[in-house]
Amino acid sequence: MAIYEAVVTTGIYCRPGCPGQPKPDNVRWFPTAAAAEAAGYRACLRCRPYRLEPPAPWDDSEVVCRAVRLIVDGFLDRGDEPRLAARVGVSDRHLRRLFAAQLGVTPDGLAKSRRAHFARRLLDDTDLTITDIAFASGFGSVRQLNRVMTEVFRAPPSELRRRRRNADRLVADGGLSLRLPTTGPVDWAATARYLAARAIPGVESVEGDIYRRTVVIEGDPGVLELGPGGPDHLRLRAHLPHWDGLIHVAAGARRLAGVDVDLTEALAALEPDPVLGPLFARRPGLRVPGTWDPWETGVRAIVGQHVSVAAASTFAGRIVAACGTPVAGLAAWGLTHTFPTAERLAEADLAAVGLTTKRAAAVRTFAAAVRDDAIRLDGSVGLDTLVASVAALPGLGEWTGQYLALRMGERDAFPAGDLGLRKAWAALTSNSSDTALAAAAERWRPWRALAAVHLWATAAEPLPLPADRAVERPPAGATRAIAAESLPLPG
Repeated sequence: MAIYEAVVTTGIYCRPGCPGQPKPDNVRWFPTAAAAEAAGYRACLRCRPYRLEPPAPWDDSEVVCRAVRLIVDGFLDRGDEPRLAARVGVSDRHLRRLFAAQLGVTPDGLAKSRRAHFARRLLDDTDLTITDIAFASGFGSVRQLNRVMTEVFRAPPSELRRRRRNADRLVADGGLSLRLPTTGPVDWAATARYLAARAIPGVESVEGDIYRRTVVIEGDPGVLELGPGGPDHLRLRAHLPHWDGLIHVAAGARRLAGVDVDLTEALAALEPDPVLGPLFARRPGLRVPGTWDPWETGVRAIVGQHVSVAAASTFAGRIVAACGTPVAGLAAWGLTHTFPTAERLAEADLAAVGLTTKRAAAVRTFAAAVRDDAIRLDGSVGLDTLVASVAALPGLGEWTGQYLALRMGERDAFPAGDLGLRKAWAALTSNSSDTALAAAAERWRPWRALAAVHLWATAAEPLPLPADRAVERPPAGATRAIAAESLPLPG
């Protein structure tokens, strides 16, 4: 997590790396920007810390990390701190105590700071009205926006917009363009290729390096476009019927791109590994591909059991055509529907889709479990609990849960039984033992998801080994990229 530097004599706090050089005796340190603001400091106008999107906290307690994820997803827009605490399994008093100790701010204070920072970026980057910005940022009213912005930035929104720099404003050619700040290198091209191979017909499409998909925001359909932006950001273009909750749309797009993780700690831990080190050196910006909707990804994984990637996409497209909601006017982008809800698929007759009886039953059972909250896909439960809840369903198993968790951003998820991982390991080490892979994976904790993605990547594009590590190659085609969805699942 970033550490913010606040200067007592000026009342200003700065982001890491700000060129200002205050006297050390005048400096206080805060774990979050929200903590600095709660202590009465305002953002530096030079480094503009509100333009930095800090990575998700994973070095704090698991309860705090999962509560933060729920806050990012907008839980406190529709609930309060006691409900948030109950969702992560603690009392609200204990949750506030944990937040104060580890983040320096209350859950409500963190949510307020996130809304203010997002609103400030919208004031800089867009021409949205102040009213639209209020609701896009998660505020309940323009009055609340004015009060919080004056409290955090010492000026009302209208004054902040007049101060914006000319280079900040994004010129939108249809839709609303937003910057998604990133930390460290991002190999967006690799992520786009991964998403393209698994795109669900009618719901997702990839053209060049631009990923597009339909979404449902508060019951209304829309479209998101995600692509490269600059060295420190991706570009999101949103086509939505209204801007309420745009802050959570942007957060979801960040998770989809896998940019919520700061790779610095992961690389420091894994680069010394004799197998992973060369892989990281070759692809330093490779990220764990995320998901817009874990429910959708879970269905895509289930229908892909025992079939090829192309066949899995065909089955998913048929489900969308039969059960999804049509969206007109998007055919030029290859988009026709929104993905069906869990409530719809729990009762759907999937015989015409072409799935086997067992596979169709697995989809319906998974849908019912998601509908009934027996499987929580909001990040509120730990990795082991999530995997166990998925593996408990007939027709599913450990692999399904681990793969789904990996796509949800669980950094230690590792589908150990995946054939692609085993073949990549064998090609790199000349050791086809599953026991050896399992032992190595223990060394990679808690970054096993990133390790898995690098192994999958090298299976698709093998690295040349140094002469002193030459190994006997497996049979031709053995290191071919094998989609996780096409592999037999345990159970």
